[in-house]
Amino acid sequence: MKRNSPNAGSASCFLHRVILVCQPSVRWGAAFTGMALLIMTLHFDKAYALDLRGHFKPQVTVANIPGDSLLQDFSDDPTRDTGLDMRLNLSTDVGGWSWHSDYQLIAVKGDQLELRQQNPNLGFNAVTLADDEQRVFDLSHRISDQDDRVITHRLDRFYLSHTSNKTVFKIGRQAVSWGNGLIYNPVDFFNPFDPAAIDTEYKTGDDMLYAQYLLDSGDDVQAVWVGRRDDEDDVSADVSSLAITYHRFSESSEFDLLVAEHYDADIIALGGSVDFADAIWRSDIMLTDTGSENFTSAVLNWSYSWVAWGKNTSATLEYFHNAFGIDDGDYSPDALANNPELTARIRRGELFTLGENYLAAAATVELEPLWVVTTSIFRNLDDDSMLLQIFSQHDLQQDLQLLLALNLPTGSDGSEFGGIDSGVGDQTLAVGTSLFAQLAWYF
Repeated sequence: MKRNSPNAGSASCFLHRVILVCQPSVRWGAAFTGMALLIMTLHFDKAYALDLRGHFKPQVTVANIPGDSLLQDFSDDPTRDTGLDMRLNLSTDVGGWSWHSDYQLIAVKGDQLELRQQNPNLGFNAVTLADDEQRVFDLSHRISDQDDRVITHRLDRFYLSHTSNKTVFKIGRQAVSWGNGLIYNPVDFFNPFDPAAIDTEYKTGDDMLYAQYLLDSGDDVQAVWVGRRDDEDDVSADVSSLAITYHRFSESSEFDLLVAEHYDADIIALGGSVDFADAIWRSDIMLTDTGSENFTSAVLNWSYSWVAWGKNTSATLEYFHNAFGIDDGDYSPDALANNPELTARIRRGELFTLGENYLAAAATVELEPLWVVTTSIFRNLDDDSMLLQIFSQHDLQQDLQLLLALNLPTGSDGSEFGGIDSGVGDQTLAVGTSLFAQLAWYF
């Protein structure tokens, strides 16, 4: 389906070209550093104190591997992975100006990491670590890089912002989220979370320019340019993104219009939410023109909250149509190779689904004021495979939180959650039941 606003695409391309006239270079890294150091000196003035906070998150994941899985040949059963995520957030405000910097230290050791390190093309379930291979600035460094253990540190946030009564402007490494999907969110194509992700506190940051303008009506317009480096190590429009979105408010509804040039595709998306029958209905429809083919993805969800047996309770039901997905349940290596648009988005971390149609449901119960349990079901409607997830979030005390999650995939051999075809005999790439535990200390 073609875009029905030809002028929008032309404007997007024009703005992209204008921005690229002043492509960021490595010299911008020095500029960012200089601005940061300038602002940091203000901590000597008691009127402008630095705000320092952060967290330590040790975690462990244990998963079994079915007997017919090819992964049995490459890993122990069950697999065991441990990790540590340390983040230091440093910020300061000076009038309308603010500076933010997030330092992140990540250490991972275990079987799934080793599986990924030695066999990078074996399936999509292995552990992955953020890097700056395509980002404008390389702000990551691996301290230790071994088969079964990796220690890396990076700046996940590093930006300067200015806020006035009607405008917000940010430059540097930051994160942005758009779209109305609660579980699947096709419009959120800047480092989205896996629908089954447990810890969604921080999105991975990108090097970008961000601007927001607030209209007198309360509506707002946002613009984002995300720069990326191509295979020649040059910041290029072919791999970068430019997006503009308009957000409109009313008493009981919201409306979104987005136009974007993302990698080599033109995107237009419409969405919104409405309060109806004591529930919230949300939806997005996204049209992607790759130049050779058009794709229409959509999401529709319903959410409702109530009190049951004295407990705060909420439920969500969501349908997702993945236009890039495979509708016949054939996820063999040959089938994936014949679907480059899907595999490209999986490699970029924009999609986590192989099929075309999904139905998801989630119910959350507040057992205690500081203890919440969520049960979620993710179902692939094309192959009838399913993932059941039981998630517990318990604040043990003010600055200490325990996360637990049990993942139970089911499905026939060759299905998405049952284990896709490995291409080696009758073996699959299945990962079975897994248990995740994380203790988070905040300061």
